[in-house]
Amino acid sequence: MAEASVTPDPTALEETAAIARDLIRMDTTNFGEGRSNGEREAAEYVEARLRGLGLEPRIFESEPGRASVVARVPGRNPAKPALVLHGHLDVVPADARNWSVDPFGGEIRDGMLWGRGAVDMKDMDAMILTALGDILGEGRLPERELVVAYFADEEAGGVYGASHLVDRHPELFAGATEAISEVGGYSITVGGQRAYLLQTGEKTLIWIRLIARGVAAHGSRLIRDNAVTRLAAAVARLGEVEWPVRLTDTTEELLREIARVTGADPTETSPDELALATGSASGFITATLRTTTNPTGLTAGYKHNVIPDRAEALVDIRTLPGEEDAVLDQVRRLVGEDVEIEIVHRDVGLESPTPGPLVDAVRRSLAAHDPGAPVFPYLLSGGTDNKSLSRLGIRGYGFAPLRLPDHLDFPAMFHGVDERVPLDALVFGRRVLRDLLLDY
Repeated sequence: MAEASVTPDPTALEETAAIARDLIRMDTTNFGEGRSNGEREAAEYVEARLRGLGLEPRIFESEPGRASVVARVPGRNPAKPALVLHGHLDVVPADARNWSVDPFGGEIRDGMLWGRGAVDMKDMDAMILTALGDILGEGRLPERELVVAYFADEEAGGVYGASHLVDRHPELFAGATEAISEVGGYSITVGGQRAYLLQTGEKTLIWIRLIARGVAAHGSRLIRDNAVTRLAAAVARLGEVEWPVRLTDTTEELLREIARVTGADPTETSPDELALATGSASGFITATLRTTTNPTGLTAGYKHNVIPDRAEALVDIRTLPGEEDAVLDQVRRLVGEDVEIEIVHRDVGLESPTPGPLVDAVRRSLAAHDPGAPVFPYLLSGGTDNKSLSRLGIRGYGFAPLRLPDHLDFPAMFHGVDERVPLDALVFGRRVLRDLLLDY
C-alpha cells in the first residue's frame, strides 16, 4: 500500500517563532533588587531543547528559581578558541493596561510576534536554538567550539545569572575568547539604504540611589528642612544637565560610515545630526555620544498631611568607557553635600576592536542574505551580560540578526509597550546565525 502524502499546514508557525512564542508565554519578569518570577520554567524548556539536539546542558541555580543553562557544542576546528553564544531568559515588567495585547500571550498579529521579550531577547534565544538545530540536524558541527548559555537576571545586572556563573563556575567558559549576544545585527535605513548595526561596545552602567533627610512634621507647618524639596531639586539638576559630546573610537567610526553613506561632510555636520540620519536607531545612538543621567524612581512619604523625614530617588547613569569616576564626581557636585549617594550597582564599559576575523565573518554572513548592505559598528547605550564575561577576558559583541521593515521603530521595542518582532525577521536571523557559526 502506498503511503499517504502529507500536506504541510500553511498556517503552521515556523520553528523559531514557535519557540520564541513558547518562551514569551512563560512569565519570567524580573522586578530588580532580587525580586523576580524566576527563570526556572524557561530554563527547563531550553534545557530540554538543547538535550533534544544531542547536547548535555546543565542548569545552575544561584537562588531558588533563578536558573541559567549552559551547554558545550564541539567544533570542527579544535585549534580555534571557543565562542560564547548567549541569551537571557528574564524580561522587564510589563503593565498589561498599557498594551494592546496580552504581554505574555505570544500573539501573532500583522505578521509579527507580540509580547514581552519578543525583541529583548527571547527572539535571539529562539534563533540560537534553531540555528544550532539546523547545523547539528545536518550532521555538521560549527567551525569552532561553542559555549551556549542562557542566563538569568540580565535585566538587573546579572547578579543571579552571568555574574554568578563567572564568579562561581568560570570553568564553564574555559577556552573562550569572544562572545555574541543581543542588541546588534538589526537593520536600519540610512540615506535610503539598508545597513546593519554590529554592537562592538557598551556604556558603563551605574545605578545610584539619592537619599535626602529632613524634619518630620505636620503637613500644615512651615518647614524649610523638607526632604522631598531637597531631593526634588537634586533630581531636577541631574535630569536636566547637558553632558558634553565625547566620541570614542567606535562612535567616530560609526559617524564616518554614516557620513559616507549619506554624503554628509563630517566636518560641517554635528555628531547629533549624523546620528539622527539613522532614523529610529538614533534613539540608541544619540545616547552613546555622551553620558546620560536619568531619574527613574521616587519614593517619599506615607500620608498626605505628614512631611516625611526621608526621600529617595533612583537614577540610571550611563557613562562612556573610562569616564565613570569623573562622572560620579560631577554627580556629587550637582546633587549637593546634603543629599547622600548610594551606589546600588556598578559595572564596566566595553569597547571591542572592530577590525578582525569575527567582524569579517559577520559581514560575510549578512552579505550572503542581504548583498550590498553595509555593517556599521556602534556603541550600545545599555548593557548586556558581555560585561560579566569580560571579567574572564572574553570580548563581547552584539549580533542578533534581523532584517526589519523601514517603518518599525525597533529601539522603542526594548522595554517598551507592544513589543513585537516580524516573523520573517526571525527566519532571516536563523539563517544568518547558522551561516556565521559554520563560517567562524
